[in-house]
Amino acid sequence: MKAIEAKVVVLGSQGVGKTSLVTRYVTNVLAKEIGPTIGASFSTCRLFLDDVKVKLLLWDTAGQERYKAMAPMYYRNSNAAILVFDVAQYSTFDDLKMWIQELQRNVTDPIVLILVGNKLDLEENRAVPRDEAYQFALKIGAKYFETSAMQEQGIEQVFLATAVGLINLSKEKKCITLRRYESDDSVTAYTSAGLVNGYAYHLPSVHDGIPVENHIKANDVGHLERGPWSIDNIAHGDAETSWWCCY
Repeated sequence: MKAIEAKVVVLGSQGVGKTSLVTRYVTNVLAKEIGPTIGASFSTCRLFLDDVKVKLLLWDTAGQERYKAMAPMYYRNSNAAILVFDVAQYSTFDDLKMWIQELQRNVTDPIVLILVGNKLDLEENRAVPRDEAYQFALKIGAKYFETSAMQEQGIEQVFLATAVGLINLSKEKKCITLRRYESDDSVTAYTSAGLVNGYAYHLPSVHDGIPVENHIKANDVGHLERGPWSIDNIAHGDAETSWWCCY
């Protein structure tokens, strides 16, 4: 089967929940007491989608200013970036411009961008309007999601969207840093199911949070009020209008 291996960097200010998102997805455990990341932490996960094995090499970077000088070594050769902010702290959303500038300086190949508004469980304290975040995502050519690591909302969708974006990116010959190879792994035939972290994962509909669209609102548990979701419509964007990223 076809396989790709991609470096994914997780960026954002201190305290936005980057480590909680990664830990919740990779281990399915909510770590209630997480100290600030020092430098960066590394983890991996595997997904099988559309007969393609996707291995994500996840680099969870430190958001503290004192570690900023170390950041470029983690950005280099990244194939995807997950940009995280806290929906209840506008300053963390404003900081995204700085993280994107850093990416531009250090990444030359096309890259998949995912924008994540985390801490949806603090909706009553929301400081970043959903539409503003959505419009910003459109501007930079990213897919926008809202999540809650605390309530396990929307997290799987973020990593599925990342994987699908990387599959699309792998079809572009100009992306030389993305590793492509043939894998010996075999997957039982499926229709609306995939394998996430090596396990069967059913994908009947969007659940637990976003993707956000202007005319769609999430209900109180984060489910979208619309029809069934399919793997074909998770990717979006136009490579011709995205100034440096490819999705």
